[in-house]
Amino acid sequence: MNPEFLERLRAGDEDAFRSLVTQYQDLVLRVCFRFLRNKEDAEDAAQDVFVEAYRNLSGFRAEAEISTWLYRIATTKSLDAIRRKGRKKRQDGPPSAFAGPEAAEAVPAPESEDPGRVLEDKERSRVLHEAIASLPENQRIAITLSRFEGLGNREIGDVLKLSVVSVDSLIYRAQKNLRQWLHKYYARQIKNGG
Repeated sequence: MNPEFLERLRAGDEDAFRSLVTQYQDLVLRVCFRFLRNKEDAEDAAQDVFVEAYRNLSGFRAEAEISTWLYRIATTKSLDAIRRKGRKKRQDGPPSAFAGPEAAEAVPAPESEDPGRVLEDKERSRVLHEAIASLPENQRIAITLSRFEGLGNREIGDVLKLSVVSVDSLIYRAQKNLRQWLHKYYARQIKNGG
């Protein structure tokens, strides 16, 4: 990042901050959505990310890329939202049997696609996100940033403040746990005739 631009950000220059938001808003929203799987929740979390970034720009030391810093804030804010939602669900009681699955938010498909195929893809996506949600937090973060966001292990290490070796280990364990979870899920489906 341009040192002059960074100084303007640190000084609280609103035009510079607007430029930062414009440049990174899609990235931040995408990261939040990967964790939250709900558009409105992701938009709320993304707004929180930029509020947090604005408040802490003076302390940004540029030891990592600003995108890595924003990934870290987006991940933290998303996980905070998940925790709040979990506490709210426990306080509200069990979910209604008629409630739709939030994680399976529909993605519009091209009209030329086979509707059966679209439903199968949506179901596979729902199952995969359920499997990812079952992972321990650090594994979930590492696999999400690696597989969905395309970050390298060094960048993930910067986000999580871990060594590259630790990130390698997290991703390996996440993949192993996902394979086991998916194997058990599909074995149950076959056993139950689904």
